[in-house]
Amino acid sequence: MATTLNIIESAYRATMEEQDDTVVWITHAMKGAGADVSVLLRGNAVNYAITGQKPPELRFGDWQQTHAAHIDEDIVSLIGKGVAVYAVEGDLVARGIAQTGLLAGVKTVDREGVLDLFENHDRIWHW
Repeated sequence: MATTLNIIESAYRATMEEQDDTVVWITHAMKGAGADVSVLLRGNAVNYAITGQKPPELRFGDWQQTHAAHIDEDIVSLIGKGVAVYAVEGDLVARGIAQTGLLAGVKTVDREGVLDLFENHDRIWHW
């Protein structure tokens, strides 16, 4: 079976309208359909790997967003389904994110580790 690496770099895209990250969602769907898929968080998307995120309440007049995105829980669920989730070390450091604050199961990779991921996947999808 072909392997796919989903690289997520653009963070929090459509999370208010859709109540989740669309790429994280499609990765769940792909895994559920039997795909062999991994995720690489880079750029601002390394924020997805932080524990304890709580989206702020959003309200416009009388309307309130009642189903806020919980990206950290979505990442934990992916890991629970057997999806390998990686975060680029340099991007974590650039944002002041300590490895001790990462979700359990998120693996960090340096530049060379990213190249290894590319070599070990048949398809690379960059979002």
